[in-house]
Amino acid sequence: MEIRLRRIYDDPGKDEGVRIFVERLWPRGISKSRAGIDLWARDLAPSAELRKWYSHEPEKWEEFRTRYISELMANPDATKLRKLIEEKGKATFLYASRERERNSASVLRDYILGENHQEG
Repeated sequence: MEIRLRRIYDDPGKDEGVRIFVERLWPRGISKSRAGIDLWARDLAPSAELRKWYSHEPEKWEEFRTRYISELMANPDATKLRKLIEEKGKATFLYASRERERNSASVLRDYILGENHQEG
């Protein structure tokens, strides 16, 4: 199973598998047809409360990861998404953030792939 990350503003690449937008809100300035998504997994994005608390402040990153993973652990849609990606073999998570390393899509990818799990 492979999961790539791309900004939704980037042009679609070749061989990306199923393209899944993993944000709660649709980004400004891009049409749904141009984005070329196969699925919008808005219910797997961080909660509005968590997004507001984090506010892309780097010093909150580790705590954001911990809180978001807790949300994912309580969300049955995460298991459904994992099964879908296992069936397809390859997926690309699309995100809107300007931050290419520290974004919720990277946490979701790690969670789905079973990396960096924080139980409890």
